[in-house]
Amino acid sequence: MKFFSQNKMEQEDVLDEMKKFNSEDSNWRDGKTWSLVYNAGEEHSKFLKEAYGMYFSENALNPTAFKSLKKFEHEVVRMSAEIFNGGEHAVGTMSSGGTESVLLAVKTYRDMAKSKRFLALRKFKPEMIVPESVHVAFNKAAHYFDVKMVVAPLDNTFRVDVEAVKKLINKNTILIVGSAPNYPFGTVDPIEELGKLAMSKNIPLHVDACLGGFLLPFVAKNGHNIPLFDFRIPGVTSISADVHKYAYAAKGASVILYRNMDYLKYQFFIDEDWPGGVFVSPALLGTRPGGAIAAAWAALKVQGEEGLREKAKIVMKVRDQIQDGIKEMPELRVNGTPEAGIFSFVSTDKDINIYAVADYLEEKGWHTDRQQKPASLHVMITTAHEHVAESYIADLKKSIAEIKKNPERNKTGNAAMYGMMAKVPVRKLIKNELMKVMKEMYSVSGETPTLDNSGRDDLATKIAKKILN
Repeated sequence: MKFFSQNKMEQEDVLDEMKKFNSEDSNWRDGKTWSLVYNAGEEHSKFLKEAYGMYFSENALNPTAFKSLKKFEHEVVRMSAEIFNGGEHAVGTMSSGGTESVLLAVKTYRDMAKSKRFLALRKFKPEMIVPESVHVAFNKAAHYFDVKMVVAPLDNTFRVDVEAVKKLINKNTILIVGSAPNYPFGTVDPIEELGKLAMSKNIPLHVDACLGGFLLPFVAKNGHNIPLFDFRIPGVTSISADVHKYAYAAKGASVILYRNMDYLKYQFFIDEDWPGGVFVSPALLGTRPGGAIAAAWAALKVQGEEGLREKAKIVMKVRDQIQDGIKEMPELRVNGTPEAGIFSFVSTDKDINIYAVADYLEEKGWHTDRQQKPASLHVMITTAHEHVAESYIADLKKSIAEIKKNPERNKTGNAAMYGMMAKVPVRKLIKNELMKVMKEMYSVSGETPTLDNSGRDDLATKIAKKILN
């Protein structure tokens, strides 16, 4: 099959073909997707597209060429610093997303530690202590930057055990990490306690607020009890937060903030000897899309505190509706006591496979993320879900009734595969098979995993089949 045509195509034909591809994607426009997309309605999306389009071709690689982009980035950082109570000394940069912000934080603290321990470089092996629930981006950062990731367990509230963190600290510890909130359970780690520990040991503390950073402050302003997690805690040295999540900006916008320039300077890359000229880069990317930076500034300006408080109110209203519905079902239980609109729930009935519940929901058009440790389903509420809570709860109740009526559903389709995946004795087998699948997906053929009879197969299913069949 030839992909690159010798002849030109009509623009209309290309767009029509794209629409056909799009028809098979998750239905986020009707509020049936519980992750990946943060949408504040058609009017807001239209506004963002216009703001992004104004800077479609501009490149933030060179701030002297496009001074407007530098102004936008500066003001996004300043607005974020105000939201997170950073005071006049907080500094930072924008990045392409939460993963880049996390990578930058780990790289910064590694380099800072090395600069202060240069006499012992041969013996120094940097380590960072993270909660078991920390975002997988930290695993990636550890892999990329050769920093050992030391994992601290959670307590029975699904928050990191501070005493366990304390016991894990050693001479190689360069960083402590807490989440606000974490992705799997939506709970905020005890950042105040971590801050005191970090201060006593003179170790930096990074707060990963990529997921809920632009939600929690406004939930708090609306009167909900949200624990402190920002720069008001003396031990917090940096915060990452995604503008393209609960600040409803265009994709590709996050911020990484530091308490002051003493930290940020280790993030910069400078090469004064390159034949192409002196090269300076504030973040990982070289070319930085101007549209994402401009749209982030526009999103924060057009909404302001008033707009984000209104959206936070909607999120919490829907959160309460869905959690109240779950409480009416003795077969299900929410994990812990999440602070905002991100949570997961498990089956409390041995005869109800939570993955079978997910299968049923998918048949009804809901895109639901499955989790492990424990087996659970994940929900991230946005304003797009304002009018779907009742139908979601109704389908949840129907799924329970359907599985009780037909217990075989627990042992078929993705429910069976995910259940078997959890029982694989050697987890490295999964990693090996996943590598094979990735090679296949990104090979010359570029084929996605084959579909099973349900039409809803995915990576986990394919891997399970390879390992267990």
